[in-house]
Amino acid sequence: MAKFGAYFLTASNFVLSDAAESIVNVIASSFAFFSIYLASQPRDENHPYGHGKIEFFSVFIEGSLIGIAGLIIIGKSIYGLIHPENIHDLLTGAVIIGATGAINGALGYYMIHKGKVLRSITLDADGHHLIADMVTSIGLVAGLLLIRFIGVIWLDSALSILVGFYLVYSSYKLVRRSVAGLMDEADVEVVNEVIKVLGEQRREAWIDVHNLRAQKYGHELHIDCHLTLPNYFDLNKVHAEVSLVDKMINENVGVSTELFIHADPCLPDCCHYCSMPNCPIRSEAQTETIVWTMENVVRNKKHFE
Repeated sequence: MAKFGAYFLTASNFVLSDAAESIVNVIASSFAFFSIYLASQPRDENHPYGHGKIEFFSVFIEGSLIGIAGLIIIGKSIYGLIHPENIHDLLTGAVIIGATGAINGALGYYMIHKGKVLRSITLDADGHHLIADMVTSIGLVAGLLLIRFIGVIWLDSALSILVGFYLVYSSYKLVRRSVAGLMDEADVEVVNEVIKVLGEQRREAWIDVHNLRAQKYGHELHIDCHLTLPNYFDLNKVHAEVSLVDKMINENVGVSTELFIHADPCLPDCCHYCSMPNCPIRSEAQTETIVWTMENVVRNKKHFE
């Protein structure tokens, strides 16, 4: 409301652009906090993977609202260029905008920090939006002072158009991120971290890992993969090895992870890269060690295929 007060005081389109973004902040944050509450609810029969996907939908709503605000600002500012209005009390407006921008910046950094700790895309997105609001406010204060001291009125609408395009670009990034999550686009950073942990703590019995896929549901990660083990292992031994993979990832990747691991029996063609000692069924000696990489771990094939 302080920013709208500054707009009514100054009649500046530039100030209005920042005020409109703040209204978007309030609406989007209300939905964001509801989505965080819903995402924290336990699984039920209708949502066996939990409610975490609501966070991606929340980010989509926030991004869309920012885009709409940006387009409205651009339209009004173009009209202001054609039909300019008198603006006044710019110094007072700059003080109000500067103060609110500082508050938003501090809150934004806090939310980004909590978003990383809680692995919440909603808190992270809302925090980055507030940081963007702070940056916009800094530019706004500089612009208002520039207009005040050089007296070029058309700069008000021209700078507002730039802010509008910045909001549209921010909208695109948020919507792109949310759609990627809803479409289960692979999180390359997380998958690489999983592969790194598996490779560094690899056991001799783990002949290869393949068909690895990861999905994010709020703060939880769901992974399914195939683990090739010696075909003479009994069910208890297989279960023990699978449980070790589960424990290792949850202790070292830093994300609460649910794993669904399909155990594959080894084949004679696996022998040349299998390091299992004293293997009673080995058909040939080990001649190479295959490093686990994104390329061979995500394929739905054993590593000799």
